[in-house]
Amino acid sequence: MLPRSKFWLIVGFFLYAISVNSTDAAAENVHQDRKALFLKTEALIQIPWYYFAAIDNYERNKKQSSEDEDLISIEVPEEQWFGIGNFSMVTHPFIIELFGGIGKDGNGDGNADPNNPEDILYTMGLLLLQEGQTADDIKIGLWKYYQRDLTVKSIMNTARVFKTFNNIHLTERDFPVDTKYNYSYRNTWGDRRGFGGLRIHEGTDIFADYGTPIKSTTYGVVEMMGWNRFGGWRVGIRDIYNVYHYYAHMNGYDDEIKIGKVVKPGDILGSVGSTGYGPPGTAGKFPPHLHYGMYKDDGYSEWSFDPYPYLRRWEQMTKRKN
Repeated sequence: MLPRSKFWLIVGFFLYAISVNSTDAAAENVHQDRKALFLKTEALIQIPWYYFAAIDNYERNKKQSSEDEDLISIEVPEEQWFGIGNFSMVTHPFIIELFGGIGKDGNGDGNADPNNPEDILYTMGLLLLQEGQTADDIKIGLWKYYQRDLTVKSIMNTARVFKTFNNIHLTERDFPVDTKYNYSYRNTWGDRRGFGGLRIHEGTDIFADYGTPIKSTTYGVVEMMGWNRFGGWRVGIRDIYNVYHYYAHMNGYDDEIKIGKVVKPGDILGSVGSTGYGPPGTAGKFPPHLHYGMYKDDGYSEWSFDPYPYLRRWEQMTKRKN
């Protein structure tokens, strides 16, 4: 007979496993329902589903507190949806159009409801369709709606990722240096730096030997490559969560890496070096390491935040996987 303490430990673990599996199943269901809506809108509008998925994903991730269980996160401003002067917010499509609003009826119930997912996606689709169906047309339509270059770039990049993997539930992550090599790091975000003027350190330094492989931590698109006098040879990746990942002081790049390439967690970007703090080619002014930074975009501005807690989590995930 099991001791009572061990019995309750097993019961607790069993209940925890059930709750985790239930949560995972619920998350998978909402993503399936979401994608089904995107595909339905594609059939109606003839604009590929992954653009709607990318717009919705951008809106979800620009919020301070994103509720992933919400089916659709796109929110059109009331005055834009109903039209200026439609103070009663009448949802009949004819009245909305009369007041110059953009709200449309996507599910055929006779109302253009800004809280109805089908109406929202249909409205967004017709808005984009005004410019055309090509990628360049959609880019123009997005700019007219958001009037912000970084937002358009993020949405177009995310659309390419969703198209490449034919999936919107992409949660896999990896550690930015190969964990089979020797490396060390601590929380260095916010430390003082003097080169180029007094400034704070916007990242975490991961020390490793020259040539240690550097990997993508996330799904995203290579947005920036080349020399920077602070970061040396560096790579910038925009992910599907409105986050820019900055890899600096690299020794060199993998042959497959180029601007515009879609990457996934674990893809090799290059190797650890000690480049930077001077004109192109400068190296050896500090020990070899990877500077890894993360920058969040909320639709208005972009700022650095501490990557250390994420690195610790991804390190554990990577080691368990390997």
